[in-house]
Amino acid sequence: MKAVQLIGTRIVYSELAFAELVLWRLSQPLERSPHQFKYRLAYVVCGKCVLRYDNEAGKGDHRHFDDKEYTYVFTTPDQLITDFQLEIARWNNENRHS
Repeated sequence: MKAVQLIGTRIVYSELAFAELVLWRLSQPLERSPHQFKYRLAYVVCGKCVLRYDNEAGKGDHRHFDDKEYTYVFTTPDQLITDFQLEIARWNNENRHS
């Protein structure tokens, strides 16, 4: 089975902020990922990526928040997107006066 792109979209939040969501179903899991999905979800504000969830080969599932990297426990694509949206709301709340 070839890789199938499930999501490939950009969501514009304002003139200064957007999210880009890319999600693929793979024929086999990536190294250090126990599931058959490859993803990259990024939230960009003023040209800077301030939040990112991804599972690049060799690093496994993780997220970047406030210039730090954290392990992410992937369960389902729907939960991944929900978690990402919650983190966007959190980032916006914590940075609303910036």
